[in-house]
Amino acid sequence: MNSQLEGKVALISGSGRGIGRAIALKFASQGARVVVNDLDAGPADEVVAEIRAAGRQAVACAGNVTAPDFAERFVGTAVSEFQGLDIIVNNAGYTWDNVIQKMTDEQWYAMIDCHLTAPFRILRAAYPVIRQQSKADAEAGRRVVRKVVNISSVAGLFGNAGQINYSAAKAGIVGMTQTLAKEWGRMNVTVNAVAYGLIKTRLTTSAADQGTANIAGRDIKVGINPDLLAMMERTLPLGRGGTPDEAAGAVYMLCIPESDYVSGQTLMCSGGMTGM
Repeated sequence: MNSQLEGKVALISGSGRGIGRAIALKFASQGARVVVNDLDAGPADEVVAEIRAAGRQAVACAGNVTAPDFAERFVGTAVSEFQGLDIIVNNAGYTWDNVIQKMTDEQWYAMIDCHLTAPFRILRAAYPVIRQQSKADAEAGRRVVRKVVNISSVAGLFGNAGQINYSAAKAGIVGMTQTLAKEWGRMNVTVNAVAYGLIKTRLTTSAADQGTANIAGRDIKVGINPDLLAMMERTLPLGRGGTPDEAAGAVYMLCIPESDYVSGQTLMCSGGMTGM
């Protein structure tokens, strides 16, 4: 089987569960060496074990992406374990919703820190590594295209009631993507974003199934009212929410050689949704 990502080194934040896990498994199946991250060591270690059981390579780097020292540790793991860095996927995230008049500063900054500041820090920490690799490639007369994929949301493109913090952060990711595409193009790095619609994970399943999730020491309400979830799915042109594997496919498309001339773009993975 042709392995499209053979030998590539990929950082994937939030890859112990949900969409991130699906991305990690997809990349590993295509030959990438993956640094798996989760808030908790357990889920990250489980994904690493699954990848290794399939005969591929992966290591874990557990921790909160919002921690001040996380970015350097995350990038450092790729360099120390796999001697390079080729793909960065800024995927880690969650929602903490409220209408503006009830939203606290803590809720606001939690979303900005996780969805916007953390990717900024990871990319800033990665710059010296990528610059050194790009320079070495040029001196050796070879052209290597590296990839960044930032995860946005349809809420970041169109807004969503009750999610002013999340929507603002995800809109910011689009601006970050377009700016970095201009800054890093000279190093043969493509920078794109994927904006997800309704993808069925533990954070978007029916509220009848789950109540809260402990995220960074906070018990965050997760899930969607079952009737609302059913209505949302009916309004989608494809008639259903997406799966984590389908979500991973959109990121994968932006990381294979066929997309080497695609940069500064936001790809909607939304089942045909074109607005909210």
